[in-house]
Amino acid sequence: MSENTPTSQPVSSALQALTDKLLKLDDLLISCMRCGFCLAVCPVYGATMKEADATRGKIALLEFLSRHMINDPEAVNDKLTRCLLCGSCQAVCPSGVKIMDIFLHARSIVRDYLGLSATEKLIFRSFLARPKLFNALLGLSAKFQGLFLKEADPALGTHKAPMLSSFIGERHFPRLAGRSFHSKVASLDEAAGSSGLRVAFFPGCVSDKLFPDVAEATLKVFRKHGVGVFMPDGLACCGIPALAGGDMAAYHTMVGENLALIGGAVVDWLVTPCGTCAATIKEFWPKLADGYTEKNKGVIRDLHAKTIDITAFLSDVLKVELPAASGGKTRVTYHDSCHLRKSLGVFAQPRSILKSLPGHEYVEMAEAERCCGSGGSFTLKHYDLSKQIGKRKRDNIVAVNPDIVAAACPACMMQIMDMHSQHGDRVKVRHVVELYAEAL
Repeated sequence: MSENTPTSQPVSSALQALTDKLLKLDDLLISCMRCGFCLAVCPVYGATMKEADATRGKIALLEFLSRHMINDPEAVNDKLTRCLLCGSCQAVCPSGVKIMDIFLHARSIVRDYLGLSATEKLIFRSFLARPKLFNALLGLSAKFQGLFLKEADPALGTHKAPMLSSFIGERHFPRLAGRSFHSKVASLDEAAGSSGLRVAFFPGCVSDKLFPDVAEATLKVFRKHGVGVFMPDGLACCGIPALAGGDMAAYHTMVGENLALIGGAVVDWLVTPCGTCAATIKEFWPKLADGYTEKNKGVIRDLHAKTIDITAFLSDVLKVELPAASGGKTRVTYHDSCHLRKSLGVFAQPRSILKSLPGHEYVEMAEAERCCGSGGSFTLKHYDLSKQIGKRKRDNIVAVNPDIVAAACPACMMQIMDMHSQHGDRVKVRHVVELYAEAL
């Protein structure tokens, strides 16, 4: 094993735990028929046309994972991270194979074997698992970011950081907000409003620190519709970065932090403007709760039933109605977040909102449901590949000549901003809830 292998357990205990995980992986793999339906929808395979990059190729690798890990664990890790975890393969699988469960479980096995890098330990365990420290660090970074950033496209509000190119590539991105959302609104504990509803609000890290206007627009919508809001101070990351990175210890720490804050609240719904946060809380929290206390298992079951994306909340719960749009001057199209559409089945709701916006004309792009190439850490580890996938999305957007492309996931917004900025497009990137809030 690597010298970075965790030593907190006796060797025999660690080997037994690894053996148990490998046996569980075998059980998960057995239902795959190798039919190849996944090839047509995999964005990574679509970019490289390499069988090893497709779901079927990765599953072939995992069938002999223990042997491959011993021979070349770093190569195995590289192959497994060449996946966006977009869920496209799982959505079309005729056998109903839980492919996301397989890949996340395999990443955890490989990470247990290799150990975490110094950077991963810093990000997952020192920062994301400690929300107060994380908030303080990024608050300080926001004040001094001008020393490192160069303006890329003032019209789109993007910047680049040549000094950090070895880590983040040549990407264009929005600045950290001068004031994060949580620095403006630290906490809320309101009774149900005129709607009779009270919700827990989970802004998500990216909305909080990069797109606070999204979180503020969500609050504006709650106020308009008489929805009481509960939002405790100190919410942590939903846990998906650590989960995707195979660091289960950090993931469970983040979930535990959030359960301690949300667990005692009496709410009708948990609402978030981040499709990825919604999918993580609703889908992964329940799947990975085996070792939790009965109390926390009960909270997670409750949140599974109550967690909802803001566009679905507006459309399905509040049943909002705007005057029907009639050939407006501003053309808007929509990109489906993978986690929102493929994991949660939310796709009609954001479109119904956009189609009703006064002064806007909705146009559907080709392949709206195809991944934009973000994938969280994927875009950091494989930026050239992420950029290649993102260009296909950008080309589909500009083909319908919109003024605005809307999305319901802040991470997707960052990726699409990068693509438009790199190509000099004059297409604004907005969250659906921002456009709806402005229409109010």
